[in-house]
Amino acid sequence: MSVRVRLAPSPTGNLHIGNARTAIYNFLFAKKMQGSFIIRVEDTDLERSTKEFEQNQMEDLKWLGLQADESPANPGEFAPYRQSERLELYKDYAQKLLDEGKAFYDFCSDEELQIMSEKAKSEGTSPYTGKWKKAEHWDEAKSRVAAGEKAPIRFLVPDKAYSFKDYVRGEVKFPAGMVGDFVILRSNGMPTYNFCNVVDDALQKMTHIIRGEDHTNNTLRQLMIYEALDFDIPEFAHVSLLIGEDRQKLSKRHGVTSVRQYREDGYLPEALFNYLCLLGWSHPEEKDVFNWQDIANDFSLTRFSKSHAIYDVEKLKWINGQHIKNMEAEELLQKVRPFIKNEFFHSQTKEWQLSFVSLFQDKVQLLKEFESKINEYVLFESLNSSSELDEIMGWETTPQIQDHVKAELAKIDTDFIQAEDLDSWMNYCKKELKIKGKPLFMGFRGVLTGMNHGPDLKVLVPLTPVSLLKKRLGV
Repeated sequence: MSVRVRLAPSPTGNLHIGNARTAIYNFLFAKKMQGSFIIRVEDTDLERSTKEFEQNQMEDLKWLGLQADESPANPGEFAPYRQSERLELYKDYAQKLLDEGKAFYDFCSDEELQIMSEKAKSEGTSPYTGKWKKAEHWDEAKSRVAAGEKAPIRFLVPDKAYSFKDYVRGEVKFPAGMVGDFVILRSNGMPTYNFCNVVDDALQKMTHIIRGEDHTNNTLRQLMIYEALDFDIPEFAHVSLLIGEDRQKLSKRHGVTSVRQYREDGYLPEALFNYLCLLGWSHPEEKDVFNWQDIANDFSLTRFSKSHAIYDVEKLKWINGQHIKNMEAEELLQKVRPFIKNEFFHSQTKEWQLSFVSLFQDKVQLLKEFESKINEYVLFESLNSSSELDEIMGWETTPQIQDHVKAELAKIDTDFIQAEDLDSWMNYCKKELKIKGKPLFMGFRGVLTGMNHGPDLKVLVPLTPVSLLKKRLGV
């Protein structure tokens, strides 16, 4: 059977970093096994689920490059792909369990359930001990339902142990009596997570379930339902949780946790994909920087770590910087443009923009940092005094350079000089004024930029409007 894996997000918020990582692992495994990657929307939380969040999540997954083979937007033979459109299926399977004596209607009041819960905690008894689990009361319950009363349906938990083999955790065992009879269909007709999750995974032919380790305990209830409905049980891989540097589960207190915010902050999708992939999975060649196409054939469920993965934003920024550094200038320019608000930048030629982006691409970690470089290195009118600049200007040779540059600038009537112009000025100072080495190069940098270090002067100065160069030198 062909491998089928899925991501099943709940549209109650923007796409969380943890869900994005889960999606990446499922996507890569599908690519490795030449299988299918499916997106199914679990929107049965009617109060919190919104179409806006669903759309945002789909957009963010697409931005990451996670193209689904089947989804609400691209349905296949197992449609529909929203749980809210599959409610009749859940009711049918709940009825099947009722008919087979594997589930029952529960008419216990909230007060009775509270008493049971407190007794279970203090005495270590089963969480549910209501009378309705006994077959002798089932006809009465069915009659009340037939008369129009509403009641949740509880699964009748077998008194037996369960176990399953996990790609990450090894054999996981659940002794008998760990859980009580649990609700599978609420009184309003909405299914609970563990029930509809199993029905969907079985009917949509999922072969592998790759998800966070916080779902490990859910597997017990799900195994029971798989067994009761005589469904094939998929294979499981429960990957480690993401934690902050304080060793606590990743949350908003650790900073940004949604993919959307990283998009808006100027991260590249391939860099975020790259970093998330490394949180709990290791590259066979121990590489830190790669694209998904580079590792699709190497991805394996056996390379997951059991240890929690520490989310390090600084490492993410570094990886993002490496991807920026490795991009072709044309592609990078397209990525950068939306992050620059500066009108001067957008009014320049494409050649100017490409030169600017190329000059700074190994000096930034985020796309939004390019804009600050415009004002920092190009669009300033006066030279800021500093001890470093004062030292350079105090050299005997620097005033000579300054006088020559002023005289040459006075002859310029174009908007920008060319790199050849700067070469000519430097050659004159070198040959005619006998200025060489550090006094020559740092002298020119100090005179033209007011700095003692920075990007390649022969690229930077031609990017600077001549009008600003003249103002800096008082021409």
